[in-house]
Amino acid sequence: MIRFKYALCAILFLSVSLGYAQEEEREGGHENGNKFRQLYNEMSTPNSYRTASGAPGHEYYQNEADYKMDIQLDDAKQRITGYETITYKNNSPDDLEYLWVQLDQNVRASDSPAKEKNGGGVGAVSQPGTFVSSYMSEPFDGGFNVNQVTANGKPLKHTVNFTMMRVDMPTALKSGESFEFSIQWDYNIPNHTINRARSGYEIYNDGNNGYIIAQFFPRMAVYNDVEGWQNYQFWGNGEFALPFGDYEVNITVPADHLLDGTGEITNLKDVYSKEEYKRWERAKKSYDAPVIIRTQAEAEQIATGNSTKTKTWKLEAQNVRDFAFTSSRRYIMDAQAVRFPERDVMAISIYPPEGNPLWEEYSTKAIVQTLETYSKFTFDYPYPKAISVHAKGQGMEYPMICWNYGRPNEDGTYSDRTKYGMISVIIHEVGHNYFPMIVNSDERQWGWMDEGLDTFMQYLTEQEFGENFPNAIGNNKAYPSRRGAPSKIVNYMKGNQDFISPIMSNPENVYQLGNNAYGKPATALNILRETIMGPELFDHAFKTYSQRWMFKHPTPEDFFRTMEDASAVDLDWYWRGWFYSTEHVDIGVKEVKSYYITDKVTKEGKEMLARFGVTDPSTIEAIYVVDEDSEDFDPALKGKSMMENSPTLKEYLMDNFTPEERAKINEPKHLYKIVFEKPGGIPMPIIVEYEYADGTKDKVTYPAQVWRKNDSEVSKAIASDKEIVKVTIDPDLETADIDTDNNSWPKAKKLGKFQKFKENVKG
Repeated sequence: MIRFKYALCAILFLSVSLGYAQEEEREGGHENGNKFRQLYNEMSTPNSYRTASGAPGHEYYQNEADYKMDIQLDDAKQRITGYETITYKNNSPDDLEYLWVQLDQNVRASDSPAKEKNGGGVGAVSQPGTFVSSYMSEPFDGGFNVNQVTANGKPLKHTVNFTMMRVDMPTALKSGESFEFSIQWDYNIPNHTINRARSGYEIYNDGNNGYIIAQFFPRMAVYNDVEGWQNYQFWGNGEFALPFGDYEVNITVPADHLLDGTGEITNLKDVYSKEEYKRWERAKKSYDAPVIIRTQAEAEQIATGNSTKTKTWKLEAQNVRDFAFTSSRRYIMDAQAVRFPERDVMAISIYPPEGNPLWEEYSTKAIVQTLETYSKFTFDYPYPKAISVHAKGQGMEYPMICWNYGRPNEDGTYSDRTKYGMISVIIHEVGHNYFPMIVNSDERQWGWMDEGLDTFMQYLTEQEFGENFPNAIGNNKAYPSRRGAPSKIVNYMKGNQDFISPIMSNPENVYQLGNNAYGKPATALNILRETIMGPELFDHAFKTYSQRWMFKHPTPEDFFRTMEDASAVDLDWYWRGWFYSTEHVDIGVKEVKSYYITDKVTKEGKEMLARFGVTDPSTIEAIYVVDEDSEDFDPALKGKSMMENSPTLKEYLMDNFTPEERAKINEPKHLYKIVFEKPGGIPMPIIVEYEYADGTKDKVTYPAQVWRKNDSEVSKAIASDKEIVKVTIDPDLETADIDTDNNSWPKAKKLGKFQKFKENVKG
């Protein structure tokens, strides 16, 4: 009976007196609005194609598209002519009545509806290229001219609808069967420096052209268990959804051009000079530094000519979702080998003289770092090479090749902004080989699944790049990443809600695509790794997702479920707050109170006991707490120990513990009730730093689940030997809290503008 009596005493003391918060009673019923409820309503039901664990199911399938192409690049007219034969294999359980082919160049047709997709008048600020193309130029005559579609030499009925073409087969394509058909087409290549295209050409000062060519051929759409045919039109923002396949591509260009692209060049000896081939063979054994394949002097000399002859480059690629290439007579090229357990990979940089000295110094270093860091967190890079091409104002990715900005001034000087921008975009675009070129998500519908994951991995890679190349970051303590750190997303998350969309939005329907699909998901994953799950659990789950879905087509649910399945961490509350909503993080210290214990019955204590059915306090022995503002506070309590103020507590210790056990019990000198509030909508862990009168500090993390029963306010009782003089929430800015003014107690004084100016002058 004694132990039961004092167990009740302890419950009343700790749980009721300090932690109880009276809530207003609800009237009527309500639905489950708890932010920790499961995402059953938001997610699709698992099935035999995609399991509840986030893994591919036993009936998962994906169709395949193999291409054989002959391409001619007309340098004089800036025009592509092509002929392709597509072999499409239906691995689905369905019979397909027709096929859908993507005609992405049609977004640039002179009458393209994409040009009129947005409203708005004359903007207050405009980039020169945008202004010229909008108000000073005739519409570009772009888009595919589909000259013929045939099968077995006979015309196939086909219907073009904007950026999609339906091909009607003579009979339905049965499950497990293949269909072969051919397309002949041509189109005008846009000047990407004027038309803001993802691919095109650039005119250098000497009149030569540099080509970065992609979306240049009619490509198969994806058919899967989620969308059926993914034939959502290409409006310009939502990028691509493509099936895997094998490619054999012959590209004919001027004989003095240097070309490279997706896959391996199968006729290197025919297209390289003897010296270039020797250098290439040497580069294949150079693991510490790049070897120059074509020097700047050689590129500049070749560029003075203008060959009327042609040369055909032959490339083959296996298990890729797309194909792209680059070509120019003004290109410099260097290459370095990167060692992996299964194979060596070639890191290749291609750039005009305008890129130096920056590109020769940093491009290949950035490629190598990207391959090493991404592979560590996902899977070993499976392709034979990764190419970074310099093109003005570009940042775009394709299997094994990408184009990137970062151009020095004409005199060769460059700012830190240009240098870091160039290194970062190379890391980002080379990193896209992993997401979505291999982990092949649907960019057309879910832009964040490749851009967000890639930007998160970019952040990790940038930090490792800074550690490995300290000379590159100068006086900075770490690489100055533009995205990824929690503080970088605060301004966006506290912005005007009219112009913010949930991450789980189609890229065409958001206002700020950079923040929505890149910055916010990257930050969310960084916080998830560093603060919520911890690197060990996160890294295992992230690698599990990457390896489960490499060379497959995952959905957001596959990612969410795998991260939980591989870690045993329930994250539905996190996905809901960060990915399905536009809510923000804001947690503050509302109140800090010192408490004293007493045996004297207090008014508040009496009310508490009544709620437990105890109407007469004298029938039980209990300990009561009281703060200095209470009408029951006795000043005589100050300066005394807890046992001096409460004989009941002393008696309990004497009756229930041996002298040896009592010697181990610590009697705290201070008792506090700390009230935390949450004006923000996203529940997050409460990370608190307690600072004491003796100058020492403790950092404590209360899990996010502390908010599960009260989403606006929660109290914590702190028993301490030392006097607390300061409480700070999120002292290291880990959670993207949008308002740090309420993060401390006592409240920090806000400096006026003049005082801030004085402080800055002192600094």
